[in-house]
Amino acid sequence: MYQRILVPVDGSSTSSRGLDEAIQLAKLTGGRLRLVHVIDELSFALTMDAYVGMAGNWLEELRGGALKLLEAARVKATEAGVQVDTVLLDRFKGTVHDQIAAEALACKADLIVIGTHGRRGMGRWVMGSSAEHILRIAPVPVLLVRAPEEARTEHERFTLPSGVLASQ
Repeated sequence: MYQRILVPVDGSSTSSRGLDEAIQLAKLTGGRLRLVHVIDELSFALTMDAYVGMAGNWLEELRGGALKLLEAARVKATEAGVQVDTVLLDRFKGTVHDQIAAEALACKADLIVIGTHGRRGMGRWVMGSSAEHILRIAPVPVLLVRAPEEARTEHERFTLPSGVLASQ
């Protein structure tokens, strides 16, 4: 049961919590982890914005950061005594959730473990939920690991305007 566990990682505290659960599950079942990071169009666009005016290859910057992130997660799992491999998906072939679902099929995963912010209301509507999309289309069971309350707003950078809005 759950011998091949796919774990998307993005460097957030929520993702780290999902990785921790996946490590514990793999230890219990004698399974192995496949850690995956996806570089998508949004990541690429944000990197372009962050490096505006600077010479360099933005995609290589993203790849370098992603490889460091995957390596740190690999070391964490290895130190816990869990077999692990890593995959960097940087082909820009579809959405993050589509790529995660495709990777689950390709590696014959038995389970996907994902950390989730558990956003509700406006935060969920504006930010969306990659975990929810993966849950809806995944070809295998999905374990969602909720973040602690303090991490749920960690990436929300918007607020609703206050005051009275004119009705006309």
